[in-house]
This record gives sequence, structure tokens and C-alpha cells, in this order.
Amino acid sequence: MDKKELAMQLHDKKYNCAQCVACAFKEEVQVEEQLLFSMTEGFGLGMGAANQTCGALTGAILLAGLKNSDKNLESPKTKADTYKLSAEMERRFKEKTGETVCRKLKGLDTGVVLCSCNDCIKAGIEIVEEVLWK
Repeated sequence: MDKKELAMQLHDKKYNCAQCVACAFKEEVQVEEQLLFSMTEGFGLGMGAANQTCGALTGAILLAGLKNSDKNLESPKTKADTYKLSAEMERRFKEKTGETVCRKLKGLDTGVVLCSCNDCIKAGIEIVEEVLWK
């Protein structure tokens, strides 16, 4: 099963957008699904109030740190590279969806939906595959 199909199945099970993207890559980052699920719970609905970054994007960026970090607590050397990956992911997400803020994506103020949750999740999966696992 491809990652988009898996993420859609997770969404049907009531996972939020961040959880769908992060949990779809549990094997790649070698993190238990339950831990990824709990780590990303607060990122859903634009960090809970639809006013912030889309959960699908924040879930993707969480994966960037899990994949790229050297995990060196004393002298980390990977932050700059991870920031570059995150910026590239944000750029591509905005290109695919038209926006990064949940409230704007959902058209809560304008009545015009720029991108559905399902399509945001699919865009999140695509950017993870394109940027982190080329």
C-alpha cells in the first residue's frame, strides 16, 4: 500500500492531519506509531485552533527532524541542514496547496476552501517523499 492510501485510512480512523503524515512513515523513522500519534496530537487543526500551520505540514517537518538529526545532545551539527529541509518542505507545501495556515486552507474567513484536509495530507506525504526520501 502506498503512503497516501495508508494516510487516508488513518484519517478515516480519526487521526488528525499531522498524525496521518507522521504515522505513515513510522517504519522509515523507526518510531512506534503510538508515540508518533501522541507527539503530533496537538498539531492537528492548525495547532488546535486553525490559526496556525497546517497539521499535515507540521507532521512532515517533525519527520525531517527524526530523519536528519544527528541526535547529538552535546554538540548538534545537523540543525542548519534540518532547517533547510523544513524550509524546502514548507515552500513545496505552499506550492501544492496555496497556503500553509489551516484557517486559510479551510476558508474559515472567506468561505473559499483552498485545499481539503485529504488533499493537504496527500501534499504532506508527497513533500516527505520528495524531500526526505527521494
